[in-house]
Amino acid sequence: MKKVVILFLMLCSFAFGAEFDMKTTYSLLLNTTDDGFGEITDSKDIIVGSSGIVMHKFSDGSKSIIARAVVTEKKAGFAKVRFELFDSLKQPALPIPKILPENGDEIVLNYLYDRALIVAPNEEVFKEITNHFKNITFVHPDMMGSYLSYEYKPNPSKNDFRLMCAQNAAGVIFIALDGEAVFADCGSFNVLKKFKSKDISYYQLPFYTRITDIDTVFWKLDSAKIGNYNKYYKRLLGDK
Repeated sequence: MKKVVILFLMLCSFAFGAEFDMKTTYSLLLNTTDDGFGEITDSKDIIVGSSGIVMHKFSDGSKSIIARAVVTEKKAGFAKVRFELFDSLKQPALPIPKILPENGDEIVLNYLYDRALIVAPNEEVFKEITNHFKNITFVHPDMMGSYLSYEYKPNPSKNDFRLMCAQNAAGVIFIALDGEAVFADCGSFNVLKKFKSKDISYYQLPFYTRITDIDTVFWKLDSAKIGNYNKYYKRLLGDK
């Protein structure tokens, strides 16, 4: 009974008082620079590291996504954004837009931040997190597990996560670590929000999923299994 109580307290600590509700914001692009940056009006819902899309309106009234935007700086009532190629909706039959962002285009930030991939160390933590963040639709880790199993990739890379985010229309990824949990942007892997948590008692590698045959093959030199869960995902997040 004592062990059950300790485990319950450990799980609750992941989400106690934790919230993640980054509302989608809509702004007009005020100006652009030749080196691929632009500026919009700042707001409390915009944070450095968040991302979104650039919507261009054509003369016939139609709209199209022409680029990705990442917030790099907030200063004096304005937010600076960096433009990147948006290929999440890439289709072989459709050309990639070659229109550069310009003044008056709409910037939609915190794009798809209500859908998330989840990396949890075990089933108990997975259930606690998904039960707590009711406003977030979590993509079940079996989707990622199936992909990794098919690709013989027991060590998911940033590009693997980006691909799965794009295929599942997710804008963020939740990663539960020992002593800490984070929401990070799917594209940039910038940490958007951190939460304190207790120690993790046991791990399933590479993360909790019901797919049990994520293995490696000798001819893929980059498919070694993860040795240390926390060290691996901290490195993906840029924390050496």
